[in-house]
Amino acid sequence: MIAVIGASGRSGAALCRALRSPFRAVVRDAEKWLALGIKAPHLVADLHDEAALRGALADAVTVISCAHARHAAAILTAAPESARFIFMGSTRRYSRWPDSHGDGVRAGEAAFLASGRSGAMLHPTMIYGAEGEDNVRRLAALMRLLPVLPLPGGGASLVQPIHQDDVTRCLVAAASLETAGAEVIAIAGPQALSYRDFCAAVARAAGLAPRRVLALPVALLMAASPLTRALPFLPRIGKEEIRRLTEDKAFDITPMREMLGIEPVPLAEGLRRTFS
Repeated sequence: MIAVIGASGRSGAALCRALRSPFRAVVRDAEKWLALGIKAPHLVADLHDEAALRGALADAVTVISCAHARHAAAILTAAPESARFIFMGSTRRYSRWPDSHGDGVRAGEAAFLASGRSGAMLHPTMIYGAEGEDNVRRLAALMRLLPVLPLPGGGASLVQPIHQDDVTRCLVAAASLETAGAEVIAIAGPQALSYRDFCAAVARAAGLAPRRVLALPVALLMAASPLTRALPFLPRIGKEEIRRLTEDKAFDITPMREMLGIEPVPLAEGLRRTFS
């Protein structure tokens, strides 16, 4: 039996719709799960409730967790000794800017690697194309409002976003991966590009003309970010998001290709699916 933790979230729901093997959803909110209309058994368990989680995972042969990786230690403790694990992490764990999200992923990865258990932790880059995601849609909404696009450093930093379909395929492939220990694999789109070019690609996919980029100092943009909360017609953009735009987020996906057998879709195709 496969147990899918976080089954009612974006990546979890996409995975559950794609799975062809019998599985059980492990969710915190039964109503949210039932509203998805996915035909599969479910059990309710909070990740902070060890007894409930242990019961939900009691007969699991494979545990796939789409919950935040900070919960990896609790999941490892509650699952059967013989279970294999697939965890969703995040490439945020490689960021030079410390925050609670990245710290939690690093802690979860460390717990998994120290556990002696088998499986994989997948670290996706920015995920786009999921039902209800707001990464590229929010960017498109911003470009509909602005004649120019203010970006720190002119948007020269690299990004390598991955489509939700490819994240799902990676999770399914990892579930059948036979490993003797714990693997950590970054998953991303086929190639990195500048954030400036990424914005232009999003604009074209959304039926907009690419916006002229206005290069501004990161400190100025961070200082102005509270305006996005005060002006309801602007999508909210936090200081941390602006700061992360200044670092390259490009990754070698050779392990993704060779170990998981996944060739990710090009950005243009992924954006076509997102805006179609």
